[in-house]
Amino acid sequence: MEIKALGDSALLIRVAENFDDAPGDALNKVLATKRSLEAAQIPGSIETAPAYTTVALFYDPTRAIDAGAPIENVFGWIEQRIRQALSNAGEIHADRTETSLVEIPVCYEQEFAFDLDEVAQHAGVHWKEVVDLHCGADYRVHCVGFTPGFPFLGGLPRKIATPRRDVPRKEIPAGSVAIGGTQTGIYPIKSPGGWNVIGRTPLQLFDPEKDPPVLLRAGDRVRFRSITREEFERSTT
Repeated sequence: MEIKALGDSALLIRVAENFDDAPGDALNKVLATKRSLEAAQIPGSIETAPAYTTVALFYDPTRAIDAGAPIENVFGWIEQRIRQALSNAGEIHADRTETSLVEIPVCYEQEFAFDLDEVAQHAGVHWKEVVDLHCGADYRVHCVGFTPGFPFLGGLPRKIATPRRDVPRKEIPAGSVAIGGTQTGIYPIKSPGGWNVIGRTPLQLFDPEKDPPVLLRAGDRVRFRSITREEFERSTT
C-alpha cells in the first residue's frame, strides 16, 4: 500500500496496482478501504473519495493539530493513523461490500443516439444488437467524477467497446448514455464530451437540492432497460 501527499490537506492511498486486469477486485479493495477509513473516524478527516485504484482522504490540518498532530508533520501523523486503521480492518472480502442495484431506463431512438450507428459499425453488428448487448450486461460504478454525478461503469461487453471520438463535442445533453473505450457512462448535466452517445435516460443523475445529490455512487450495480420514445416523454413530464 502506497500513501502520498495530495496537496497540503489530502492523502492518496493506493490499494491496487492495476485496474484493467481485475477491475472487480480493485473496486472491492477501494470500497473496503473507504469503509475502514470512515469507520476509524481519524481526527481531522473530512471526506474520502474513491477512484479506480485509490482512495483520497481529505482532512483539516487545524483539526488534526488540535487532536495532537505535530505542526511540523501533520501528514505523517495522519498517515500513521491510516495505516493503523487499515491494519486493524484485517483481510478484505468482496462479499462484505454493500451495494445496491439501480435500473436505468434508456431511450435508444436515433434522435438521442447520435453515435449508435458508428458503434454498431465498429462492432460489425446491427444497431439493435448493440442495444441488446448494452442492456444485457451487469455494470458496477467504479468511480464518479468528470462532472458532478458522472458514473464510470465497468462491465461493458467487449464486442461493443468503442474508442472515444477523435473530436469531442462541445455540448452533450444531460442524461446522454455513452460508450468510451471499455466503459459506459451517463452525462448528468449538459457538458462537453468525447464519448459515443447511444441513448438518453429521463432520470436526473445530479440534483444539488437532494441529499445525496447524486443518483449513483461507487460500488452501485447498474442495469440498463430499453424504453420507447413515449415512455421517455411520460417520464419527463
